[in-house]
Amino acid sequence: MARVLAVTALWLFLHIVPVSAGVNNAQQAPLWRDLTTQQQQVLSPVADDWDKMPALQRKRLLSVAKHYSNMKPEEQQRVQTRLKEWAKFTPEQRKHAREKYQKLKKLPPEKRHEIKQKWKTQREAKKPLQNSAIPASPAPSAPVPAPLPAPVKSQ
Repeated sequence: MARVLAVTALWLFLHIVPVSAGVNNAQQAPLWRDLTTQQQQVLSPVADDWDKMPALQRKRLLSVAKHYSNMKPEEQQRVQTRLKEWAKFTPEQRKHAREKYQKLKKLPPEKRHEIKQKWKTQREAKKPLQNSAIPASPAPSAPVPAPLPAPVKSQ
């Protein structure tokens, strides 16, 4: 009797647990087609890769999408820019970026702050001279036609 009970328990474990685990994973990391229209709009730069992403990464991105509407416009722009950049990365570049992030996380707070300030300075140096006193060159304009001669009055 104990053996039958053990076999039944094992059968239930092997057949029911994986199914329920799959349901939980699907709820935590939905496929692209299961996202809301708003989520798809926010996450559109990574649409092609979404279903191939690890569940944890999709979950994190869903968190970003959830808070997106409460972000300031410049924060929203930064999110979109970074998503577009990430979408252009090769798998090798993504792996390298993740490794760099993990190394950065392990550094003491002072060192992290120093590195972030350095990056910020480098980014600002790369920006075009928008606030510069040097005027931008004027945009080319269409040629101006020559004035027409004044009509001659006949007497």
